[in-house]
Amino acid sequence: MKIILTNEVSSLGEPGDVVEVKDGYARNYLLPRNLATPWTKGGEKQVEAIRAARATRAVKSLEEAEHQKSQLEGRAVKVKAATTGTGRLFGAVTSGEIAEAIVAAGGPQVDKRRIETAGHIKSLGDHTATVRLHPEVLATVKLQVVEA
Repeated sequence: MKIILTNEVSSLGEPGDVVEVKDGYARNYLLPRNLATPWTKGGEKQVEAIRAARATRAVKSLEEAEHQKSQLEGRAVKVKAATTGTGRLFGAVTSGEIAEAIVAAGGPQVDKRRIETAGHIKSLGDHTATVRLHPEVLATVKLQVVEA
């Protein structure tokens, strides 16, 4: 099935890309989560609109991305979370909470959709997250999850 990505999917591509996927993957995962729309003949206008919106949100240059990378990797970010008392969290730390903690620590504004973690962060302690600032630039952020 041919689809147009409306959000970034790490294994497929960027918003505005037209990709071919298996029917079940599109019907059961991408379309219900609004990560993609079915491709149609009139979809070229939609592709251009998505690409234009992505270009305005994206980091403009490689130099700016490198500068933001140096700002992010140079600081420790503390994320406060409610715990059960045994070191386990109520729920998990979200990418939105990580983005807010980066700004609170004096870092640059980061889009929460560009933050990736190795898995769900559900315990106190030190963790890492990766921020995709540019297609060629990845920044590793050290997170310290502490009790709220």
